Amino acid sequence: MFTGSIIALTVTLAAGQAEADVRQLYDAGRYQEVVRATDAVAAGANPALQFLAAQSLAKLKDDDGARRAYLGLAESREDSWGAIGRSAVQMMDEQLDEALASADQAVSLGEAVPEAHYQRGMVLMMRRDYDDAANAFAKAVQLAPTFAAAYYYAGLANSRIKRLDLTANYYGMFIRLAPDAPERPQVESILRTIRGR
Repeated sequence: MFTGSIIALTVTLAAGQAEADVRQLYDAGRYQEVVRATDAVAAGANPALQFLAAQSLAKLKDDDGARRAYLGLAESREDSWGAIGRSAVQMMDEQLDEALASADQAVSLGEAVPEAHYQRGMVLMMRRDYDDAANAFAKAVQLAPTFAAAYYYAGLANSRIKRLDLTANYYGMFIRLAPDAPERPQVESILRTIRGR
């Protein structure tokens, strides 16, 4: 029995490390590597990796691949992750009311799932509801303090509502967490402007 517990713990730790490694690739803008890595570790068994794969495919402008990945998440799970997948597909289809309802469902089913709050924030950004989006991203980073993309979008949402102090804080943390991010030059330029005021 003790050996089984050790094996289960080792598998859990390995899965957590794989997720952290793939997130670092994503944060560095190495989206093709994310897709390859998630294929190699059977992302379907890990919804966070499947979500990162879908996000990477979207960044690569592979809308069909992203849609398939989000649909796979939506259809394979009856939990917060399934609602996140549905919301992402609805967002791609510009069905923003439905996407927000699915994101709200994701949050209600998985209050502790940072990606649920992140997805809600993404839908709210598309709806131009920047105040509520900023709050959703703030919740995501509260739950996952190393979630670089959530810091980026928290900074962006706060910049849209002229909360420059919060913009600087979130963008500063984004740069610390994702120093190789493709957004870095743009974010550093914004930070210089804010700090130069």
